[in-house]
Amino acid sequence: MTPERRTTRLVMRQWTDADLEPFAALNADPEVMEHFPAPLTREASDALAARARAGLEANGWGLWAVEVDGRFAGFTGLARPTWDPSLVEVGWRLARWAWGHGYATEAARAALAVGFEEAGLTEIVSFTAVGNERSRAVMRRIGMTRDPADDFDYPTIPEGHPLRRSVLYRIRSSSWTRSGSGSTASGTAET
Repeated sequence: MTPERRTTRLVMRQWTDADLEPFAALNADPEVMEHFPAPLTREASDALAARARAGLEANGWGLWAVEVDGRFAGFTGLARPTWDPSLVEVGWRLARWAWGHGYATEAARAALAVGFEEAGLTEIVSFTAVGNERSRAVMRRIGMTRDPADDFDYPTIPEGHPLRRSVLYRIRSSSWTRSGSGSTASGTAET
């Protein structure tokens, strides 16, 4: 598998040193990080980018840097949560200027295609804090479903913290289809 992927409007690619500054700005933005315990320091942001880069090198899939018209927009991709490496999650984090254009949905669909069609995964999950309706809407648009019985308390967020309760969405390879030039989850046509 090659690490670079292209969609109609996006390039999902390996990380470069030029991504580090805009990625740090994105991770320091309180609005972008609203559903995380705290914004990231520059050091933590750089470390996350380094892990993403290493994952793409090792696997050919992972957390891709996302470009829109040659501009770094954030990331999307597939990762194994450290607290449960038996899972593979699809996730995204985009700069505010990239919100509201369907980029997260487009990139997440491309990541699902890699997971199911190239990596041979049988299930991919996604999770977020209960109140993160923007991300939950993306999960629904890409064909994921939620069973409230799967909701959980995020293991690294302290008890009593308002972001601890998380919702979990799933999609199985058996419900995934690729339609035309773009990937869509079975039964969804939203962008």
